[in-house]
Amino acid sequence: MATRKEEFLKQFGEDYGYPNAPKNIDEIRATEFKRLEGMAYLDHAGATLYSETQMENVAKDLMSNVYGNPHSQSDSSMATSDIVSAARQQVLNYFNASPKSYRCIFTSGATAAIKLIGECFPWSKESSYMYTMENHNSVLGIREYALKNGAAALAVDIEEVEHCNVQDGTHESSIQILKHSLQRRAENILPQDPQGTVYNMFAFPSECNFSGEKFDLNLVRLIKEDARKILGGPSQKRDCWMVLIDAAKGCATEPLDLARYPADFVVFSFYKIFGYPTGLGALVVRNEAASFLTKTYFSGGTVSASIADIDFIRRRESIEQVLEDGTLSFLGIASIRHGFKIIDTLSISAIARHTTSLATYTRNMMIDLKHANGMNVCTIYGRNISKVSSLKTGPIITFNLKRADGSWFGYREVEKLASLSGIHLRTGCFCNPGACAKYLGLSQSDLISNLEAGHVCWDDNDILHGKPTGAVRISFGYMSTYEDAEIFLKFLESSFVSKSISFDNGNPFRLEMLHLSGTGIRHAIVAVQLKSITVYPVKSCAGFTVHRWPLSNAGLQYDREWLLKGPSGEILTQKKVPEMCSIRTFIDLQCGKLYLESPICKEKLQISLLKNSSCINENMDVYGQRYDVQSYDDEVNMWFTRAIGRPCTFVRSSSSKSRSCTNKAGREDSCRDTWSKLNFANEAQLLLVSEESTVDLNDRLKSTDYEKDRSRARQPLLVDAMRFRPNLVISGSKPYAEDTWRSLQIGKAHFTALGGCNRCQMINLDQQSGQVQKSKEPLATLASYRRQQGKILFGILLRYDNGIRNADNEIGEEIWLQVGQKVYPSTN
Repeated sequence: MATRKEEFLKQFGEDYGYPNAPKNIDEIRATEFKRLEGMAYLDHAGATLYSETQMENVAKDLMSNVYGNPHSQSDSSMATSDIVSAARQQVLNYFNASPKSYRCIFTSGATAAIKLIGECFPWSKESSYMYTMENHNSVLGIREYALKNGAAALAVDIEEVEHCNVQDGTHESSIQILKHSLQRRAENILPQDPQGTVYNMFAFPSECNFSGEKFDLNLVRLIKEDARKILGGPSQKRDCWMVLIDAAKGCATEPLDLARYPADFVVFSFYKIFGYPTGLGALVVRNEAASFLTKTYFSGGTVSASIADIDFIRRRESIEQVLEDGTLSFLGIASIRHGFKIIDTLSISAIARHTTSLATYTRNMMIDLKHANGMNVCTIYGRNISKVSSLKTGPIITFNLKRADGSWFGYREVEKLASLSGIHLRTGCFCNPGACAKYLGLSQSDLISNLEAGHVCWDDNDILHGKPTGAVRISFGYMSTYEDAEIFLKFLESSFVSKSISFDNGNPFRLEMLHLSGTGIRHAIVAVQLKSITVYPVKSCAGFTVHRWPLSNAGLQYDREWLLKGPSGEILTQKKVPEMCSIRTFIDLQCGKLYLESPICKEKLQISLLKNSSCINENMDVYGQRYDVQSYDDEVNMWFTRAIGRPCTFVRSSSSKSRSCTNKAGREDSCRDTWSKLNFANEAQLLLVSEESTVDLNDRLKSTDYEKDRSRARQPLLVDAMRFRPNLVISGSKPYAEDTWRSLQIGKAHFTALGGCNRCQMINLDQQSGQVQKSKEPLATLASYRRQQGKILFGILLRYDNGIRNADNEIGEEIWLQVGQKVYPSTN
């Protein structure tokens, strides 16, 4: 890394690291962001981070002063009013806006500011709302107000066209606006005063939060001064165009100069600039534009007087007081000066140069990444992606990754592996559907087809019909370092770049051609036997191990037949409620009882195995599948509520139906067993894990731990097979031989292998203590050698074939499994 950093500093040393500030970047990270040790935070476009000094100053301020509700005349209220006035001025200064021309309206964030504009804008039948395709959903949402009031809406693309002057050879650029189809609704059209002014709005971001592209701010004057010439259409004598700029992303590194670009409305959130406070933003509005805003609702603080029993109000004259409903977030407002102090110390221009240098370097390195066959690894999105440093692009890099064969890595796979490597990034469309569709090449029909296939925001459908549905985004902030960039680049190289190795004969061999088990050789299967049987009656609670156990048409009898659900109907699991692993279970078949114990509850809980007709029967959705379930009385539910420390309901599966696991597009969802009965298991009836595979994993964990920390000897993390919550553990096979099995027989029981089990962060949870391992192990090590098509596989899923009902809906003889039985796998 030292040599690469030297090269980086040769190219970017003048811009990187705040050489003229009181603290350089290394000192800033060491003193202000100690919590970032061991991780690379690269989601500053989502939310940047607050510094330790900033929060210490906030705490000291709030503990040293008394700030009261500003809607009064007491000393504490007046102190708050002074703080609020000073904060308004500080915001105007940040945007170089004169208080003679602009006002600062505090809101709960940029979205609330945008909503306020849409609600109060004077729409009419002749109005137009024009917005760039590259806009956040919050800006697109104004379209609803425009269309509802009879106005037209229109999306546009902005293109910068370069022209060469033939006489002197110089290059000039002009702005070209390309229109999409006009949108208008027939209903709710308001009558128009032919003599009145027609108010229109044009909205664009200062920086696209998807691609990082910065828009030419000359658009402000072009739209306001010569809109009809630029936009086309019939001329209106009293046409008034107003410009809204979404500065939520751009203001963190390059705030607008409103003296130079006099936009009518500018919106932003403070946490995007300096991390804290959240839930607070502002609308900076030009005085003339503010006079056109008409507010219907009134609230505390917005009126000079109102009479309760007649239709009478008198609004306040100050635009701030008219538009700010209720009591301001005055403690948050008191905190922003401490954030601005950090920014002022470094200077916003230095922050822009620092973050641009990191983004340019990282982008250049990504462009150079290639697979062994010469194929590019990274597809980077933006207008003119090149290896040239440019302040026209913000510190954002949005991309997708390709395999050597040209197929896509899913962005959820990238996000999952990044998390295991301590890298914080963002995936999806980032609430910018226009930019996402534009850069990913998704047509309107593609988007509708994806929706019909079940894809919605924040789900796991990252590849549909061979195309990505979103992308991966990294973004740098003022405290980002060269080391953050290198951690990310090495992550890409180690996790996604295919390399070639050469044998003695000189022939190349690509690593991705290796068999998943790492051996590529099918060994003879000898003396494989069943080592243990474990039943998990309650989903995500502890199981119990038995010497022998009966099978049913749903797998092991009573396995995952019960679960806990939260007050809103959500399914509770160890991922969110790790305390569930401390609930111990046992079933006594002779007594017909399920016994439950918790270290929190003094008394054991007993549940009858008999189906109780007096229990409440209901229909319930579990991960998209419908179940008939029985719920229990308040006494049972209170026992579990005490055990896990949160309200919950205990339910039992009573459905005898098979479970279908395919969506509208025929794409397989979470469960792989699509036609046999499942209780509340995620993917299949049973999970099998091999002892030999677990031993191999532990050998790798020892090696990984040594490589991570050679300087000191420490006990490496080791796991046993039960860490993976298997139903069956076998021994006597080669490591990962189970990957090749198509079916197996244990005694009289026949099983079909359904493939590998996709592992998640849950295996990092110690089932004995309930604690998550900070090392991200063993999942991180598994990801390094057990990854296939975005899944990290360990263990195999099984379907019990004897349990499938025949044509007469009957099941044959009851079959039991017993520890020590021989296992006969088949690879055919």
